[in-house]
Amino acid sequence: MHVNRTLLSIVLVVFALVVQVSVLARLQLPGAVPDLLLMVVLGLAFVYGHVSGALIGFGAGLLADLAPPADHAAGRYALVLCVIGYLAGLARPENGQLKSAFLPMAVVVAAAIGSTLLYAGVGALVGDTAARHVGLGSLLFTAAVYDLLLAPFTVPLIMAAARRTVNDPLTESSSGRGDVAAGWLAAGTGLRIGSQRGGLRVKAARNRAARAGRIKGVKRL
Repeated sequence: MHVNRTLLSIVLVVFALVVQVSVLARLQLPGAVPDLLLMVVLGLAFVYGHVSGALIGFGAGLLADLAPPADHAAGRYALVLCVIGYLAGLARPENGQLKSAFLPMAVVVAAAIGSTLLYAGVGALVGDTAARHVGLGSLLFTAAVYDLLLAPFTVPLIMAAARRTVNDPLTESSSGRGDVAAGWLAAGTGLRIGSQRGGLRVKAARNRAARAGRIKGVKRL
């Protein structure tokens, strides 16, 4: 990743981790805890793609594994967020334009459920049966609900900030990668910057040709 993308990712991950540990984890909500760190990974993966999403997810998960009061084996959540970041990057639309918020919200729900299942599965392999005592069904339901409520207030802002670190958004939009954040926030305005600029160039060329023809006609007279 570029330096500006790396710096933004570090700032967002650290900020989300601090809020996650100091605020969200102390809300005493029933079931799961709203996962702001997951929202950061999803938002960045939607813009940067699957490779960067996997790297950001691994780094964010590793910090969460090492940050107190973590009570599980280091690397467990890093594996979970690495997989989630990779898959979320693959779900990014090819044309970069979203007609509605259905796709990103569906990815958020799938990521909330998938991360909970994967975390519980890895825990079962290493002998951690805490999910069984709490109730896996309750964890899945509350994780999906909490993250679904949190996503509209966080993921679009993260995507908009990530788009500012892209060097040439016009070039990426014309090459088919596009502005995913704009598609979610504006819900598909239908703007086509590349085609508009091409149309203006063609119109200007036609005007110059017509003007040259008129000048030649005057000279002949």
